[in-house]
Amino acid sequence: MTRTAIAFLALAACGLTGTGTVACTGGGADSPAAGTGLAGHERLPSSIAAQRPTWGPCRDLPGGGTGSAQPAPAFQCATVKVPLNYAKPDERTIGIALIRAKATRPESRIGSLLFNFGGPGGSGVDALAQSAADYSALNTRYDLVGFDPRGVGRSTPVTCVDDRRMDQITAMDDSPDTPAEERALADTRVSYDQGCEARAGTVLPYVGTRSAARDMDVIRDALGDRGLSYFGVSYGTWLGGSYANQLPRNVGRAVLDGAVDTKIGDVQLDLQQAAAFQRALGAFGATCARLGTTACPLGRDSRAVVATTGRLLNGLDAHPLPTRDRTRPLTQSLGTTGVLAALYSEQLWPLLARGLTEATRAKDGSTLLALADAQLGRREDGRYTNLQAANTAISCADTTERHTAEEVRRLEPRFRGASPIFGPSMAWSLLQCSGWPVRGDDANKEVSAPSAPPMVVVGNTGDPATPYAWAPGLVDEIGGRTVLLTLKGQGHGAYDTGNACVRKAVDRYLLDGVVPPNGTVCG
Repeated sequence: MTRTAIAFLALAACGLTGTGTVACTGGGADSPAAGTGLAGHERLPSSIAAQRPTWGPCRDLPGGGTGSAQPAPAFQCATVKVPLNYAKPDERTIGIALIRAKATRPESRIGSLLFNFGGPGGSGVDALAQSAADYSALNTRYDLVGFDPRGVGRSTPVTCVDDRRMDQITAMDDSPDTPAEERALADTRVSYDQGCEARAGTVLPYVGTRSAARDMDVIRDALGDRGLSYFGVSYGTWLGGSYANQLPRNVGRAVLDGAVDTKIGDVQLDLQQAAAFQRALGAFGATCARLGTTACPLGRDSRAVVATTGRLLNGLDAHPLPTRDRTRPLTQSLGTTGVLAALYSEQLWPLLARGLTEATRAKDGSTLLALADAQLGRREDGRYTNLQAANTAISCADTTERHTAEEVRRLEPRFRGASPIFGPSMAWSLLQCSGWPVRGDDANKEVSAPSAPPMVVVGNTGDPATPYAWAPGLVDEIGGRTVLLTLKGQGHGAYDTGNACVRKAVDRYLLDGVVPPNGTVCG
């Protein structure tokens, strides 16, 4: 889930009392060889290499704030130009949307701190607009800068289908039990891919992570920074690793929080993630049960709460629940997505408890539907962001793996073993790229950067979306002087949990350059 969705849902919870180099002709083909340390601008036209952003008022930002006591800063927005295809930088350019919150103590300003809050496919402009106040300590000496990566949000967005069709797709059975449901899922996948090619075919070959990382260097240069100071969350850790791999000499201070292990194959990655979400549901169940059956009428212990959740979701397969949106019942896929969404943050657990209670007792799926909508990028007005389309495009550009329905059927028992609740849908999600019109490139997974300055990888032992084992894995893959910082906690990522120990270590590193000892444990 992107930081934007987490922020929106955390606000809702506080109101209670209680998912490659680019494709076959891809843009990464002309990237500097790994480890050369080239700045990357030697072959870029001056219109790109010498540009400076023209900052002005921001338009159409989402509502800000995440409950922080700090006031939201004033924002400025701009666009920088980058080559669509780095192999042919003199040809078509695209715009990358930026947002900035200027340092509040300009007399001690270090430079810019570039953020990517995850996805892939999440809008960094929207995310920073909603969460900048949570980084107020860093904002004292850094201009906080967010951006929409290529293919995302305001940066030449990939689109595939209209909003009405997205409602149909997100509601359909994504864990088929019959041949007819399998055919429906396959037909939908084909039509979706055709829509992506028709609407965004000229962009699809160039949205991979390696090119997006090159864009970050254009941004760095345009902002006037000698080194890239960077804060990447979730998929943002992969993006930061790709930058370090290509341009190690340009790395400044970099934090990679909620690490992705880029060298794990799709099957193992999804299996490990399914198991992590199942564990997170168990942790939620234990917390809920301790409140007692009045506050949490879902079960007397964790096992009972998880069993109640499983029965509810299984029942939705045949009998979806009504919601306040009478045209959109809560289906099994939407219900599962809603439960999964709430496991990203402990702040959302009260909302999950309410949603499960309403669904089981009042037969009302409205709260779980709202959780699912935030996860899927659906706004209150019924319009979708391009989160799902961009996620598919970037994910498929970043891998050569293409799975088949026969393979998924063979693997499904393993996924059910990892997670009876989330495993089946995660197994069938392996078909995401099976008919994608652009070939992927595994070069996008390369993050080795042994000559880069010290970077800090942060892992949370209770992280459901990026399981903790991926953090030491990423440390090993980057190599060099990269260090591991561990939080013994719950939720996706560590810094945004508010843990004082993690915040102190990260802030000290980014603000003062003090690298925490490798293996530091908080919590």
